[in-house]
Amino acid sequence: MTTKILFASNKLGVITNEQLQQMLNQHNLGKLISSKKTDNGAMGQTMFVHSSKGEFVLKGNPLFPGQFEEEHFFVNNISGISDVPVPTPYFIGATNSYFSWSYAIMPRLKGKHLNDIEVADKLMSEDKIQIAESMANTLLQLHSWKVDVCGEFNPNTKNLSEFKEGFTIWLFNRIRYWVEDAKKYSKITLGDVNWVENVLQESLDAFDQFDTPTFVMGDFKPGNFLILYEGHEWKISGVFDFTNAYFGDPLADLIKMLTMYIDHNELDVAKHFFKIYMTRTDEKEQIIQRLKVHMLMQRTLDWGCAKAIGAVTWDEDMSFSVWVEHYLKTMEELIREIEQWELI
Repeated sequence: MTTKILFASNKLGVITNEQLQQMLNQHNLGKLISSKKTDNGAMGQTMFVHSSKGEFVLKGNPLFPGQFEEEHFFVNNISGISDVPVPTPYFIGATNSYFSWSYAIMPRLKGKHLNDIEVADKLMSEDKIQIAESMANTLLQLHSWKVDVCGEFNPNTKNLSEFKEGFTIWLFNRIRYWVEDAKKYSKITLGDVNWVENVLQESLDAFDQFDTPTFVMGDFKPGNFLILYEGHEWKISGVFDFTNAYFGDPLADLIKMLTMYIDHNELDVAKHFFKIYMTRTDEKEQIIQRLKVHMLMQRTLDWGCAKAIGAVTWDEDMSFSVWVEHYLKTMEELIREIEQWELI
């Protein structure tokens, strides 16, 4: 269920102090001091709760049955195999007399979001480079969790469910589905569709050779991690929201940050992010082909969403394939430049 893409959620609604105190009592988390709905993350599912025993995050009204059980599984395992800071202990509460839905309560992690105005406006180029390096090292730790098959966690069986059709077919069909969906809100020509198929076909060999299924967060972006300046350096101080996590190709986790860097014309930062991550990766040609497909996947979603809600920030007359190809070519050029650095 983790791999299902959702564009809306159930909100928390109105929550009283009495309800929050009952929840705190349930988990022996002290006396309520204050609470506030969060500005970022989890599509309206979260709230900050401050009690006499600390700062916490309440996440409620699950998007799908088993959402919190899945996150609990990922948080516990990541905490056990890496130094990546995640919200643990992660408590799950069932539907009860004070909430009409199940919930999770976890510690609030230190730090601020990378895209927080207070942070973003003060960052110098050397700060951005340092943060990019910390992000790459964080992803390398997350991706050290390897399994035998590509699939997703099943909260009902508490086991990993393999993608029945295989990872490559699952990923390719996912892209084709969202290309078709985008036709509802925008012009997608036969030429665009043929271009998509050509990108997929060119990457077949690279995916056929991929044989190391790895944890994939599925939504690694500024809204889902925190940064903190401590000990004269920037570091990732928290990673959370594993609703979209699965096991597959770890390169997928690079895409949202690379897209941000390309959009902000921060290509030097993108190169450093790439270079640090790629120190422990396999053959570069395979990387390029696989990254193109993952970028195609994300840009297809972004195109369809922007067209559907009227949030297009690019030339409305630009074709889908031309728009996406810009990202694919820019990404490939970055990798080629890094390869040249390594030859010097």
